[in-house]
Amino acid sequence: MQIESISIKNFSVFQDVIIKDIPSMALFVGANGSGKSTLFDVFGFLRDSLVHNVKSALINRGGFNEVVSRGSNGPISFEVKFREGGDGPFATYSLAIGLYEGLPAVVKEQLKYRRGQRGRPWKFLDFKLGEGQAVVNESEYGKTAAEMVREPQKLESNDILAIKGLGQFEKFKIVASFRKLIENWHVSDFHISDARPSRDAGVAEHLSTRGDNLALVARHIYENHKDLFGQILEKMKRRVPGVKNVQAVSTEDGRMVLKFHDGSFKDPFIARYVSDGTIKMFAYLVLLHDPKPYPLLCVEEPENQLYPQLLTELTEEFRDYARRGGQVFVSTHSPEFLNHIKLEEIYWLGKDKGYTKIYKASESKLLVNLVKEGDTPGALWKQGLFEGADPK
Repeated sequence: MQIESISIKNFSVFQDVIIKDIPSMALFVGANGSGKSTLFDVFGFLRDSLVHNVKSALINRGGFNEVVSRGSNGPISFEVKFREGGDGPFATYSLAIGLYEGLPAVVKEQLKYRRGQRGRPWKFLDFKLGEGQAVVNESEYGKTAAEMVREPQKLESNDILAIKGLGQFEKFKIVASFRKLIENWHVSDFHISDARPSRDAGVAEHLSTRGDNLALVARHIYENHKDLFGQILEKMKRRVPGVKNVQAVSTEDGRMVLKFHDGSFKDPFIARYVSDGTIKMFAYLVLLHDPKPYPLLCVEEPENQLYPQLLTELTEEFRDYARRGGQVFVSTHSPEFLNHIKLEEIYWLGKDKGYTKIYKASESKLLVNLVKEGDTPGALWKQGLFEGADPK
């Protein structure tokens, strides 16, 4: 699945924004406080609403009144347009969340598919306040509207997403497919301090959002995907001076710990004694070499603690990840990182009367002309030529 556009209304600093024509890899820049973290939290919020419920997702963020845009009563709404596979049907998922009898509720939820390039969208799912209809013979996609069988359904509560409730049943195949996609969105909130300590022995196939299971995932890849682990190790050797090997080993008390081998010393270093940059580079390589890429991966400011010259190679790692099927969104403050990104992949955030607007760099004639003349996006960013993005 690739997200092609997203509309956000009344969610924190995003009173009304639309991001269109989103590529497989997209970079977001902006001053501190412009809303980059909030943008990524949109995807975290949608995932939390699905995995738990709308009420829980709001409580974790301070409640409805803290999440809704200042000066607005809501509803908080999202519209995600996406395509399943390169030639799959074009779909639109709409969600609106408001207060009903004083409590958060799903006031509208729809999943629509469009037939052909200009066909009218058909509602495969249409719900309000926990009640609605869903198509049950959706696998027979060639049928006419009159032949589609819509079955009335009622959820346990009006703060539960219909794609969660109905997505558990085999007969709602399209709904179940979309549910799995959102469940597997990954918003990285990597913390080096969490990645250093040893962990209780166990099994973990995918890196957690905070990276606290790094040793377990490294062990899993080493034991089950030796070719991938070999690639990770070779890249570590090239990018981090002195690193000859990395091991995830069990301790006597049944815990898992990472050990880094420096060719200059006989004994390896435990993770807590190596540099922040070494830990972060290894964690990103583990994340980006996951045998099953996340359909959407969001990473905030990957340049922190990394040597600037490594950003070129890290950019290519993100590109490779996107080529393997995982759409990538990255936020950054780094001009060096921007220099390796195409204008059509760059979006910038700026404040206007207290709310955030989002602009696409390739739609700025000034930026397009300057890049054609040989300027780099990073240099233009430093000069303040991304209009409205400069905090001054």
